[in-house]
Amino acid sequence: MTAQAADPEKALPEGFQIDLSIEAGDWPEEAALERLCTRAIGSALSVGKLEVFPGSEVSLLFTDDASIRELNRRWREKDKPTNVLSFPASDPECETYGPMLGDIVLASETVHREADELAIEFADHLTHLIVHGILHLFDYDHQEEDEAEAMEQLERTILARLDIADPYQDRPLLADEN
Repeated sequence: MTAQAADPEKALPEGFQIDLSIEAGDWPEEAALERLCTRAIGSALSVGKLEVFPGSEVSLLFTDDASIRELNRRWREKDKPTNVLSFPASDPECETYGPMLGDIVLASETVHREADELAIEFADHLTHLIVHGILHLFDYDHQEEDEAEAMEQLERTILARLDIADPYQDRPLLADEN
C-alpha cells in the first residue's frame, strides 16, 4: 500500500504508471493529456483514499465515437457512443487494487459535444470523466440510486479539490438504465 501525497497535483503513488494512447479524435497534445490525467487520477486516488499496489498502472485510450460505439455495443450491448467506458482489471473483493487497475476509454466527439452543451471548459469535463472512469475501476458504480449518490458525492469532492465546479449541480448522476 502506498500513502498518497496531500497535493492533488502530485498525488500519484510512487511508481504509478499511466499508459496513454491517442487512437483517433480531436484531443489535446499528448503532453497536455498526460498532465490532465496525472492531475485527475492523482486527485481521485488522494481524495478518495483509494489504495493501490506500488507500481500500479492504468491505461487510457483516447478515441472517437465510432470506436467507443463498437466497444459499448460489444461489452454493454448498447449500440451507441458514450463519453467514457471503464474496464476494471482488479478484483473488487480486494481492499487494495492493482497492479493493473484497468482501462479507461474516452470518445472525442461525445466529450466535446457534452462540454459545449453544458457550457463548461473541455478540460474540466474531460477531468471529470477521467475521475468518473477511475472510480469505476475501484468498483464505484451507478447502477442503483444509492450507488449513484455515493459516486456523485465523491466526484464532487475530488473535483472541488481541483477547483472544478460541481458537474451535477443542475443534473444529478442517474442510475444506469438496464
